[in-house]
Amino acid sequence: MKVAFFDRDGTIIEDYPDEKWTGITEPVFLRGAIDTLLQVRQRGYEIIIITNQYLINEGFITWEQYKEIQVKMVNELEKQHVDILAVYYCPHGRNEGCGCCKPETGMMLQALDQYPSIDLKRSFVIGDSVVDMELARRMGMKGFGINVTIPKSHPNIKQVSEVSELLRYI
Repeated sequence: MKVAFFDRDGTIIEDYPDEKWTGITEPVFLRGAIDTLLQVRQRGYEIIIITNQYLINEGFITWEQYKEIQVKMVNELEKQHVDILAVYYCPHGRNEGCGCCKPETGMMLQALDQYPSIDLKRSFVIGDSVVDMELARRMGMKGFGINVTIPKSHPNIKQVSEVSELLRYI
């Protein structure tokens, strides 16, 4: 199974400074994100969202706030005929030393455990952070970094200027 592993904040929906998340109640989709997700599905990829949500354990948002935004986002994607296979999130603070906060591989290993037919060589990671690209590198996968500076030593990782640019490469 081919899977597109999408980061959430800054890739699918708007991201904000940590302290501003406290007042956010609605997901704001980035330009081209819904159409890109739809086209990725049409090209035969399942979509799994992997998202660091350290905001929960660091006290910027509650579990309920995270869940409310996540449910609204997934519901809107379903209305737009974008099926999401799974969502994995890490609620741990950045200094908790967990194994799931990207670039650690815990969320990816959870996905592989739940969906053993995932073919990492035919799959990719897309995100707006160095940690997303480091996760792709650690897993030996292709990666697409939205406005992320990519070291030349990572030939499987490409920089794109926005999420829709991904479609040129898959």
